Amino acid sequence: MHVETPATPALAGVRVLHVLDNLGLGGAETWLMELLRFWHRNGSNCPQFDFLATGGVPTYYDEEAKRYGAAIYYLRYGRSHLFSFARGFREILRRGRYAAIHDHADCHSGWHFMLAGNALPPVRITHVHTVQVSSRDGVTLPRRLTARLGNRLVARYATHIAGTSEKILGEYAYDTPCFRHIARSALYCGFDTTPIADAAGVRQSVRCEFDWATDARIVVVAGRIDPSPEFNHAWNQKNSAFAVAIGIAAARLDPTLRVIFAGAISPAVAVLEKRIAEAGLAGRIRFLGIRTDLKRLMYASDALLFPSRGEGLGMVAVEAQAAGLPVLASDAVPRECVVVPELVRFEPLARSADDWAAALLQHAARSPDSATANRRVAASPFAIENSAAALLHLYCGE
Repeated sequence: MHVETPATPALAGVRVLHVLDNLGLGGAETWLMELLRFWHRNGSNCPQFDFLATGGVPTYYDEEAKRYGAAIYYLRYGRSHLFSFARGFREILRRGRYAAIHDHADCHSGWHFMLAGNALPPVRITHVHTVQVSSRDGVTLPRRLTARLGNRLVARYATHIAGTSEKILGEYAYDTPCFRHIARSALYCGFDTTPIADAAGVRQSVRCEFDWATDARIVVVAGRIDPSPEFNHAWNQKNSAFAVAIGIAAARLDPTLRVIFAGAISPAVAVLEKRIAEAGLAGRIRFLGIRTDLKRLMYASDALLFPSRGEGLGMVAVEAQAAGLPVLASDAVPRECVVVPELVRFEPLARSADDWAAALLQHAARSPDSATANRRVAASPFAIENSAAALLHLYCGE
């Protein structure tokens, strides 16, 4: 894939307020930090980012964001805090004199915009990153109504709607006539595609870290662990229990196989570890918790397993391709994540864990040209420099 990078508009000093729950380790937050790092490294033509954390508390990236000059406001949002939120939100907007507000709370951004009143800046962006809450099983009627009314408010107040993929814009029905007057586009999150120089050394160091043989084949699963160990729980977006079942089936077929789960731990892990132990595979399938070296783990691995039940895009699949890593993903993951087609294979969620395991071992046996794969991702919209340029054009109201 090749992308022509548009001329970057002059936006030095332009102030933008990002609204999100917190600056934790989510996909949107990681992308925003990649942007700040990129602009910090590469010159002065960049906007000033500030953040409104509607969760009301500091978290993972706060101190780093402040080092890059960002102000962070902690203002709790919720039904019991609407009046205090509205008052504080308007004051933040008036003092900041922002050119744009970039709200990452999907349909809830409409409620935020309404509460801002006449303090809203001229550019108002609703950004959707994940599958719509109202489309999930088990969502209460009040939450469905809140989402539906929020989307109506988006139609009234937003000037732009961005999604992590074209697919997710359709899932939110933002391609319907009531949003026709609003500029809509996929805005792909980006990351630093610079390859790791000593890939062979990284492969060895990771195997030493876990006390595994040098010929061990590693499959990485990236993302938070779902809250329930059950296969079909309504809130299990990442499909962690199914991923464990696939790992068990694949490890039984290949004695050299090892599986690592990199992501926030949940109470389900205790049950999942028991299943692994009962299968006689303790130590071969491991939960690592949150890791800040996912890129290193990918360069050390032989495949990415990604059986998610729903994704806005699935950036880990793109990051894996940049590392030259074969990807086995579910058919619920948008095809827009594919940059290097020969590296990505999709499997139906309806297939069994045994079927997935056989497909995983077959796909992991590929010997890709990782340097060529990395160059193709570096030329795509997912490279941080191209993602940043697209975002700046959005802030110009284009």
